[in-house]
Amino acid sequence: MQITSFSDMYIAELQELRDLEAQSSAALMRIANEASHPSLQTALMRHRRQSEMQGQRLDTLLQKRGANPREHTDQAMQALVKETDKMVALVNGDDLRDAALIASVQRIEHYEIAAYGTVAALAGQLDFRDDQKLLHESLEEEKEMDLLLTRLAKGEINQDALAA
Repeated sequence: MQITSFSDMYIAELQELRDLEAQSSAALMRIANEASHPSLQTALMRHRRQSEMQGQRLDTLLQKRGANPREHTDQAMQALVKETDKMVALVNGDDLRDAALIASVQRIEHYEIAAYGTVAALAGQLDFRDDQKLLHESLEEEKEMDLLLTRLAKGEINQDALAA
């Protein structure tokens, strides 16, 4: 797709965001299976379900704009997922792995927060208020997950990793 207008740019960013969510959902399943701490497993699986819902929201927005949801691949997310998989393979010990998983997932969350914030701002510039509202809903879910991961890390998981 050639981008020749601000609206085209918005659609391309939505498509990238849709791919980002698909990759995130798949990665979260694998990551949750690697986690040993029950609270971390629960948080990751809950966020996977949120990612699926976020993907459905994005599908709705793209359909509303007459765009193909599967047109773009988010290469930055591919790299983040690849780095997470590499980290899982390198880290020995359940407690240390859980701490590494949190660090890796938080990098993904921060990328998602930036992506949602950017696309929501574009929607606002185009006066697509309904789109912007849905994008902000997903943005808040990403921020909540980041905070939950921080609480899990500081509250218990990083301490267990230090003691291991």
